[in-house]
Amino acid sequence: MTLLYIIIASLAVSALSFAGVFLLALGNKQTHKLLKPMIAFASGAMLGNTFFHLLPEGVELLEPEKFAAIMLITVIFYFVLEKLLHWHHCQDEEDHKHDHAPVGYLSLIGDAIHNFIDGLIIASAFIVSPVAGVATSISLAAHEIPQEFADFSLLIHAGFKRSKALLFNFLSALTAVAGALAGWYFASSSELFEAYLLPVAAGSFLYIALSDLMPELRSKTKLPQFFVNVALVIVGVVLLWAFSLSEGH
Repeated sequence: MTLLYIIIASLAVSALSFAGVFLLALGNKQTHKLLKPMIAFASGAMLGNTFFHLLPEGVELLEPEKFAAIMLITVIFYFVLEKLLHWHHCQDEEDHKHDHAPVGYLSLIGDAIHNFIDGLIIASAFIVSPVAGVATSISLAAHEIPQEFADFSLLIHAGFKRSKALLFNFLSALTAVAGALAGWYFASSSELFEAYLLPVAAGSFLYIALSDLMPELRSKTKLPQFFVNVALVIVGVVLLWAFSLSEGH
């Protein structure tokens, strides 16, 4: 019965990836107008998630020096990976259009790791008790709703078609189910898995937010809109900070 609860809860959290479906009702023109505000919120959400959720939990499970080392290695790895992805997707050396596709794939990788960790957390909570599992699932759902809006808008920014972004975001979210099953099967060592995946997820989100998203907010933006974007970055940070408090971090 515990396994059934774990599967249902992880599937429910994964289904929140369809929050992006609300953007499908908008036309391309309206979506384009919302693009930079969404990217601003995504930047803040990723930074807030890194500093108020992943990092505090990670340093409780790993020594701070080890956590920092893995996080730094991840940043360097993602820097190299982005270059390789960019090179792979640029078909014409003379094409000077900026290719945003790499950040989309990087986001999917980072989000898949994060969702896998969420699955581990769900499983470990249900193993403690059904009440703890339900409470944890509700907290994660509240945490995921703004994050999924941010993830979807980020994929649109990266050049994905809206239907493709929705599908890929859902496939990435399904790693929560894989994490939940792994957490249930390896209950005794699930904390170890979580401990080493946390700095990887933190490093990937930090790199995407600071290297790809926030610089985009500075380009071709009038000063009033720039300050609106800054406000939305802060909103994203504060919102994820609030959710981290509700999770007890």
